Amino acid sequence: MAEVTSLTKPGMNAILDVERIRADFPILNIKVGNKPLVYLDNAASCQMPQQVIDRLVYYQTAQHANVNRAVHYLSEVATLEYEKARRKVQHFVNAREDREIVFTSGTTDSINLVMHGYGRKFIKAGDEIILTTLEHHSNIVPWQMLAQEKGAIIRVVPINDAGELDIDAYKKLFNERTRFVSLIHVSNALGTINPVKQLITYARQHDVPILIDGAQAAPHMTVDVQELDCDFYVFSAHKLCGPTGIGMLYGKAKLLEAMQPFKGGGDMIESVTFEKTTYAATPHKFEAGTPPIAAAIGFGEAIDYLCTIGMDQIAAHELELLTYATDCINEIKGAKIIGTAAQKTAVLSFTLDGIHPHDIGTLLNEDGVAVRTGHHCAQPIMQRYNVPATSRASFAFYNTKSEVDALMAGIRNVQKVFL
Repeated sequence: MAEVTSLTKPGMNAILDVERIRADFPILNIKVGNKPLVYLDNAASCQMPQQVIDRLVYYQTAQHANVNRAVHYLSEVATLEYEKARRKVQHFVNAREDREIVFTSGTTDSINLVMHGYGRKFIKAGDEIILTTLEHHSNIVPWQMLAQEKGAIIRVVPINDAGELDIDAYKKLFNERTRFVSLIHVSNALGTINPVKQLITYARQHDVPILIDGAQAAPHMTVDVQELDCDFYVFSAHKLCGPTGIGMLYGKAKLLEAMQPFKGGGDMIESVTFEKTTYAATPHKFEAGTPPIAAAIGFGEAIDYLCTIGMDQIAAHELELLTYATDCINEIKGAKIIGTAAQKTAVLSFTLDGIHPHDIGTLLNEDGVAVRTGHHCAQPIMQRYNVPATSRASFAFYNTKSEVDALMAGIRNVQKVFL
């Protein structure tokens, strides 16, 4: 397998050696037509380094077997590596125990697990659930389903024109009927970083459990669930250089123990008769059936890779890219940034006067520039800004200022075609 070497240049600020990092990502060498790929769709899915690819291949060629099923050599190795990956995730988010980490198929699956396992058990008719305008559909629809089933009520925190939560409005939503809060750490559509520590502290004062959707935060900043004191935290591996089809749910042990399983089947049981089933201990009672073993191991390898670079260094580089891109697009007449929060991750959502975002994306693709266009599974945000969609460029630690320049040149080319 390929080894991870130093990915920072010497110096006080540990500047990223971006060209060295880019060499780890074979997909960045491809061309779109005759143009080099400029991949700026990282909020949808980040690319995978060779180290993670090699780890997946090594597992499949030298370690593959089902876990927790047998005493033979390969099964023992696979089980060891699978649980080692769980501990890597535990340390990545600073959970107290590895049993507080549940492997899921991704962020959406994690939220649904909490909705079914906690919500369906504890939320009753008339209870209230607080969400925000910034939520991804995966953190809206499950709670709407629960509210419809139970007769509960959804309350929504508004945002200001910059795309920031109205904190006073959030506080006013709490009352004796508030039973759960679920909100995003970082907006996938705008890049807004919510003050989650403050929001969690207020929920804690009211003894209300809170889930944080960290799908867009975990790839870009240090996450410490103990310091945050959240009850649940969720994210996906493919957003942070890992495989698709694997994600995690962090839950405080006492809450996971109190929850009912989301799925039934093999490996999540202690004993089964036709009269009664007793469940396995946490986290295994939430991991029915054969888990995504290879993906979990790849997840762990991706965490190793990011930690070698350093999350603080990643955050600093991406902020520099965002600042540069913001300054550049503000010089383009007819371009408007959607979402101008004071605290943002490297997401640049924008519109161009008189040009539909889908046309923008199509023409940028001809220049080799990959951006996301549409409502970004966040239609309430689009409604808030009265736009049908936006074009979204999202940056990762392997992106460069020259790629930002390519994006800006592509935007100007789009305007030349339409205006």
